[in-house]
Amino acid sequence: MSDRTEAAALIALLRAGGRPWTEFADLVEEAGSAIAVLERERAAEPATLFGDEGPFPPLEQISAEIDAWEGEGMRLHTVLDLGYPENLRGVHDRPPLVFIAGSLAPADARAIAVVGARVASPHGVWAARAIAEHLVDQGYTVVSGLAAGIDNAAHTAALGRGGRTLAVIGTGLRRSYPPQHAGLQCRIAAECAVISQFWPDAHPSRRSFPMRNAVMSGLSLATVVVEASMTSGSRIQARLALEHGRPVFLLESVLEHEWAREFAARPGARVIRSPDEITTIVERLTSPGTLVG
Repeated sequence: MSDRTEAAALIALLRAGGRPWTEFADLVEEAGSAIAVLERERAAEPATLFGDEGPFPPLEQISAEIDAWEGEGMRLHTVLDLGYPENLRGVHDRPPLVFIAGSLAPADARAIAVVGARVASPHGVWAARAIAEHLVDQGYTVVSGLAAGIDNAAHTAALGRGGRTLAVIGTGLRRSYPPQHAGLQCRIAAECAVISQFWPDAHPSRRSFPMRNAVMSGLSLATVVVEASMTSGSRIQARLALEHGRPVFLLESVLEHEWAREFAARPGARVIRSPDEITTIVERLTSPGTLVG
């Protein structure tokens, strides 16, 4: 079967529901075929898969939908594809598929996430820019979430330095959030890549942003938290990164928050004072013979 037919079968599974998306990712990878899983699920739970609305459209019809997405510049990669990001493939909560506007590069395997508050202080913006510029100078790709504040500073600094940056968004690729970042989103798609695990028309939601944080962590060798309150999504990403076995770097200034002081004591979390501490530690952890990377 073609990759397109396999992708269509995976979409049919996801639209049927009945299981968490990450569970479908496991099943498809274990079987080596979304078509095989779809046939098995149809036989085991026809009522769940087809419900009252009758069967899904033929896979050929879903394939045509994929063609239309690609015609808009959105590439679809499933966990069965070679184009699926390798760093992301290695985490337990990986999405079964991602949509990409733009292109990933081999160098993006050396990616570090820079995240923080949407309402950022002037010092936080300065620190995010300095970190992003240092990462680019050292040959790393900067990953962030296209939000206001720290994310915006990290993306724009990386682009301004002539480096690569990946934007991982909490909506579908046809949307921009916040809306005022539509231009930045288009620029990143043109020069680097914008990544979403959601259907192209998906709106932002409370649930979508923590899911976006998991993908940001999964794509990255490490996460740097520049600023974050107790309720920040960056705090969620820090927790997820440690679950992924990826180091977390906390700027010393973040320790003004109680959650950060408690977090700093966990294995894998490190408090830093300068950007070069990040790359020194990541280089050591990702050198041949280590378990991270």
